[in-house]
Amino acid sequence: MPEASVVSPGRPWLARSSFAAAAAAVILVLAVAGLRGGIGLLLTAALGSAAGLAAAWWFLTHRGLWRWLAGTLVVLAPLVMAVVYMRHRLLWVVVAFVLLWAVAVAAGRRALSEPDHGPAEIVTAAPLSPYLIMNPRSGGGKVERFRLVERARALGAHVFLLDGPAVDVAEVARQAIREGADLLGVAGGDGTQALVAGVAAEHGLPFLVISAGTRNHFALDLGLDREDPSTCLDALTDGVEVRVDLGLIGDRTFVNNASFGAYAAVVQSPAYRDDKVGTTLEMLPDALTGTNGPHLALTVDGVTVTGSQAVLVSNNPYATGDIAGLGQRPRLDLGVLGVLAVTVRGAADAARLISGRGRARSLTVRAATEAVVDADAPSVPVGIDGEAILLPTPVRCVIRPGALRVRVPRQRPGTRPALPEMDWTRLRRLALGQPPRPVGA
Repeated sequence: MPEASVVSPGRPWLARSSFAAAAAAVILVLAVAGLRGGIGLLLTAALGSAAGLAAAWWFLTHRGLWRWLAGTLVVLAPLVMAVVYMRHRLLWVVVAFVLLWAVAVAAGRRALSEPDHGPAEIVTAAPLSPYLIMNPRSGGGKVERFRLVERARALGAHVFLLDGPAVDVAEVARQAIREGADLLGVAGGDGTQALVAGVAAEHGLPFLVISAGTRNHFALDLGLDREDPSTCLDALTDGVEVRVDLGLIGDRTFVNNASFGAYAAVVQSPAYRDDKVGTTLEMLPDALTGTNGPHLALTVDGVTVTGSQAVLVSNNPYATGDIAGLGQRPRLDLGVLGVLAVTVRGAADAARLISGRGRARSLTVRAATEAVVDADAPSVPVGIDGEAILLPTPVRCVIRPGALRVRVPRQRPGTRPALPEMDWTRLRRLALGQPPRPVGA
């Protein structure tokens, strides 16, 4: 199986420091709380933590009165524990435990991190006939707010505005190529970026990303400035090229991810765009408990996982532990898909998933060149770069290594390497000086 990441062989002292801080935190609670408050105080902490985690699962999987009672318990559980410890004059123990545990996690994540040099930059000639497609409604009107049309035209670009309904963006891009465009670019959401990127890759043309969308995940992982999209236009005159991978689901390109199950069902709802939070809370109970929608089966590396509530297939893996695809991908040129499936079969699994302990039982993480998602239905809803699509089953996802030439400004903020999630098994190997294992192995 392709490697998504490998633990850095250095920094064993950080790994040992992490274990030392974690041990100090546990010993402190057992020694001081045990001597001062007895077994009852220790049980209060354990039961309070368990109750809070179980209540969080109930909040996500129920509606109405039960949801809000569970939400109240999520808030009250840590407060009650704090009050109990305060009455025993042991609040300082709680504070010290939290600080020591924070040190343990920070040191451990730093120990597991590895240097990231990003894809190689290639110096190429500036485009002579760039063609940019802009969505004036995207990102709350960033195109107009940052005067992107005027600035692009001043740099010699032809601009096409998506100001009408049901425009075939891919066909607009193909027509531009037929008329002599030597670069395609998009100022809009990631869904539009993906459609045009697929056309650019098909014809071997460079592609320009202008961060005028709402979240701009693709721009984030390219190291572009998401606060001022006009700086992306600097690539037209002072830019370099990087080669990145593209994902392919069926015959459609994706630059970020394709999601199935819980998240896809939410995105599929017509109410999602107007009320994202309310729609998500309304639909999550059925999606997470499997009472609504098709039952998924994920096949990757010859292994099939059934009964997952959510499956995420991404163009290169996200930082370890990002189970929602909301974070950052350290690289876009590893030549692999990131594949993640969440399978929760009850409150105990949910508690482990939420707390981060014992996630292996509920979380399947792989790096592979192909993944197939099937279901007990002729079609399945899929969220492709945030766009809701209905696809026939089985759905095949593959990676296209180095398929896209992306032109980026020479001067750009860059990416901040994302620290990996805590993996105590890998951390122990590092602390003991044992050979590292690839993530997902």
